[in-house]
Amino acid sequence: MHLLIRVAEIKGRCPVYKKGDSFKLENGYRIVSDIPLCMHSLAALMPYYNALRVSEPENWGLAGKTDKTKAYVQCLDPSQYTDGGTAILEISKVDDS
Repeated sequence: MHLLIRVAEIKGRCPVYKKGDSFKLENGYRIVSDIPLCMHSLAALMPYYNALRVSEPENWGLAGKTDKTKAYVQCLDPSQYTDGGTAILEISKVDDS
């Protein structure tokens, strides 16, 4: 099982991502991306990425309000203080094929 990470929303002005950007985590450790990645977003994923591969987002308090199969986290940039942008990341499981 792989994870697809998609930028669902940006609060403020993100210098790296735009809404709809995405990348994949394959086999629990391999990042596959055609776009540049931001360390703030990777830091937000670190505590959860392995758990989300093998369990449900609801078990971790990360499930979406309307779609319980998707998890949501946000990057660590406090946009209201830095004049940057906070990216909201949507995480979903995708089949290995």
